[in-house]
Amino acid sequence: MDYGHELVFGTFLTPAADAPDPVIALARLTEQAGLDLVSFQDHPYQPRLMDAWTLLSVVAAQTQRVKVSTNVANLPLRHPVVLARSVATLDRITGGRVELGLGSGGFLDAVAANGGPRLTTGQSITALEEAIAIIREVWTPGGGGIRLAGKHYELAGAKRGPEPAHDVSIWLGAYKPRMLAVTGRLADGWLPSSGYAGPEQLAAMNKIIDEAAVEAGRDPAAVRRLYNIGGRFGGSGSGFLQGSVELWIDQLTELTLAEGMSTYILASDDPDDIRRFADVAAGVREAVQAARSGAVVASVAAPVPAGGFSVVPTPAPVVRRSSVQVLDEASRPSGPAAEPRTYTAHQLQSGQHLVDVHDHLRAELEQVRDLVEQVAAGTLGVGAARSHINTMTMRQNNWTLGTYCESYCRLVTTHHSIEDASLFPHLRRADPALAPVVDRLREEHKVIHDVLEGVDKALVDLVGGSGDLAGLRAAVDLLDDTLRSHLSYEERELVEPLARLGVF
Repeated sequence: MDYGHELVFGTFLTPAADAPDPVIALARLTEQAGLDLVSFQDHPYQPRLMDAWTLLSVVAAQTQRVKVSTNVANLPLRHPVVLARSVATLDRITGGRVELGLGSGGFLDAVAANGGPRLTTGQSITALEEAIAIIREVWTPGGGGIRLAGKHYELAGAKRGPEPAHDVSIWLGAYKPRMLAVTGRLADGWLPSSGYAGPEQLAAMNKIIDEAAVEAGRDPAAVRRLYNIGGRFGGSGSGFLQGSVELWIDQLTELTLAEGMSTYILASDDPDDIRRFADVAAGVREAVQAARSGAVVASVAAPVPAGGFSVVPTPAPVVRRSSVQVLDEASRPSGPAAEPRTYTAHQLQSGQHLVDVHDHLRAELEQVRDLVEQVAAGTLGVGAARSHINTMTMRQNNWTLGTYCESYCRLVTTHHSIEDASLFPHLRRADPALAPVVDRLREEHKVIHDVLEGVDKALVDLVGGSGDLAGLRAAVDLLDDTLRSHLSYEERELVEPLARLGVF
């Protein structure tokens, strides 16, 4: 049964305490690759693992778009009132990027050894039902204090709040009939793992959830079906998720349409797996959309004709602002001519992202010009203008790595891993014929750096009295001409190779 949910793809990363930087780098890679969710297991009794909520907070602070979640939170060692407030706080800070995977606490002896309640399996499920009610009450504004005389939690007027920034979903990790029924009655999502519930078991488990939802007066489609998955890319395997990207796409598409699974979370700490999983995500989305719309497609990864290459490089301005020209545009080398071929929509995304990043830099140029005019009008001090310019992307980028690489990759990597994510060395290795273009782009980055320094010097001179607004405007005009010309050249030479060769 296809419940019609929007597809979501994410990662399930190991929060190893002895290697925090690589874990955070993988979380950033998840976002950079275009995936939607980063999740971590929560075992507070295990010192080899980082604390889940501390780690989620750091990851949320170092990403911009991706959602974060426990997979799943250990309820017995996290009081539901405190847990609810932790979730709501982080959700407010991130603007609504937090979901709550919740479990009843499967390792009951370990929980008890660390001061938690010693419960039977049945008792832990009852405690979970009480906790869900408490968490939702904490998140609900208005009304009086929360009162509950439960078997495991007793609240006598607990205050409500804070309210999350969005309707946080509660996803339950469940396998046995009673927990599956709780999921159908109370949860927003079901979150099993393929290692404990294989694809062939999903239909029977879904049936229990659906029946419990109907009995509780709910639409079964209100329960999102998530799936932690693991597998192996490559080879000619035919088992579940054991083979090519195309095999992964086919199998996950079938699970989506037949069993209603709509969120796939990859359990892997391999960067290459995460990047391949992004390709899988694009293919599954395309295939499912086609199936839902009734379209007939010959391939789950429908190609885009080479003649209709849809990523259009931005042309350089025809009219120059400056009388000075620091780039010898006539001597710029060109890469190899593109051969006729087809591209998937996902392949085209890399080139489009280059254009999008450049559009941001072009918009910043307009901000620089506006800042200068504010200085001229006396509404902004020179020092403030200089501070604004120094915080812009064009000043923060490491030009030796390339505008695109740094902006695209800086959210992915920390410390030494950025060396592995450098765009230009990758393109050089993948297609040696691009070497002259790559080398020229590097040289132009140094020129642009000098031009930026010229703008900064013009600001300093203006403050010191040795310069004037005319000099500052001239420096900005030169920056405008130089950077726009460079961005246009880079797009002209790289949008097709990025589609053909990929980012990494």
